[in-house]
Amino acid sequence: MSKERTLIKNTAIVTIGKVCTQLVSFFLLPLYTAYLTTTEYGVVDLLNTLISLLIPILTFQVDQGIFRFLIDSRDNEEGQKKLITTITFFVLRQVAIYMVIFLVVSPWINNEYKYFLATNLIATSCTNILLQVARGLGNNTKYTIGSFLSGVATIVLNVILIAGFKQGAYGMLYANLIGNIVCIIYIFVSMKLYKKVKRIYYDKTVLKELLKYSLPLIPNAISWWIVNVSNRMIITYFMNVSMNGIYSVANKFSSVVTTIYSVFNITWTESVSVNFKSEDKDEYFSKIFDVTVRFFGALCLGIIAFMPFAFSILVNESYNEAYMQIPILIIGTMFNILVSFLGTIYVAKKLSKEIAKISLVTAIINIVIDLALINFIGLYAASLSTVISWLVMFIYRFIDSRKYVKLKVDKKIVISMIIGTIITLVSYYLNNNILSIIVALLITIYAVCINLKNVSFLYKAVKDKFAKR
Repeated sequence: MSKERTLIKNTAIVTIGKVCTQLVSFFLLPLYTAYLTTTEYGVVDLLNTLISLLIPILTFQVDQGIFRFLIDSRDNEEGQKKLITTITFFVLRQVAIYMVIFLVVSPWINNEYKYFLATNLIATSCTNILLQVARGLGNNTKYTIGSFLSGVATIVLNVILIAGFKQGAYGMLYANLIGNIVCIIYIFVSMKLYKKVKRIYYDKTVLKELLKYSLPLIPNAISWWIVNVSNRMIITYFMNVSMNGIYSVANKFSSVVTTIYSVFNITWTESVSVNFKSEDKDEYFSKIFDVTVRFFGALCLGIIAFMPFAFSILVNESYNEAYMQIPILIIGTMFNILVSFLGTIYVAKKLSKEIAKISLVTAIINIVIDLALINFIGLYAASLSTVISWLVMFIYRFIDSRKYVKLKVDKKIVISMIIGTIITLVSYYLNNNILSIIVALLITIYAVCINLKNVSFLYKAVKDKFAKR
């Protein structure tokens, strides 16, 4: 089976679980905005933001290390047992240390949701690690089912607890916790990981190798946190938690694109690591990069073009201020996707220090711009700082990555994307119904035209796959 067909097959498997549940969650946005006040939504978003900051500090980013090292141990049963046992004991130790620290400082934390900071952090960290174990062992089906079960449990409980029992923010937090626990139990039991965890397999040398790879990724993860979500902290401090709720809703639309890309990125990262030493890597990388630019560029333009018609249907009017931020955040997401694509090259080369270096610089740029502008242009400061930060990181990585892979870019597609973006943004902010309809139709035609090549490529790959059966 060719590299392209393998990539398509793995992406299709992961898509079933990941995208379906995430998109259903997105379409629950009317439920959230109807039953939660902007303050409640802002509180939940802020808590999840803190959890995303603390995860790399708690886990030392070993989830990334276990994934990368298990790829190299797929044909080595003893190596797998050493890696999984070592990571298990390490995480248990980290959790114990964290709980002691939390219990000591909790009396000084004056927040009614503080205990969710402890439980949801631990559950999310364990979920992340177990899912990466499934990926590292090449079991994308288990990864998909685990993600699917977690997503379904979270969604169903959100509906029951928020709409049925009127639990508000508590309902969302309980749903997230239980959803993670469901995933943990499924992965651990279905993959029979308990058979791979034995004290005799604990290896300090393995732990040192894992940490040598993972530790440099901590500043990288924190830097990405700053770029992605520090804006929420700044908005809450300089404005209020209610405005953070509005900003969070605006981000929900760009998160649709991020979610869809994350599915592709899961299998793409694995494909890069496996095929990085192949002779045709430049051609292979360029082909997939072109597919990525065409598909996700068209998707971003399409969301912006159709947003004038969808926003009022999906979002309660109390969140109307979010409307103006959406296009800016979606453009930022496109640069984020390109950065992630190029980042897989560094993962394949195990250049974790190089990953961290530019991420830190980008994070500083983001926070400086945000702080400088927040008092003058409000929420726009957070949105613009995100776009500029991802753009800077993309430019650097595109130039630097050429040391390892020579990517070829279709300049005509890039120019047409820029023109399409300008036209779509002008139409969006003019907010004229007739103009919006015309632009939406034009963008749809454009998206289909530039992706005909991709559809043909995918169709041939799938047809060849079934023809061999």
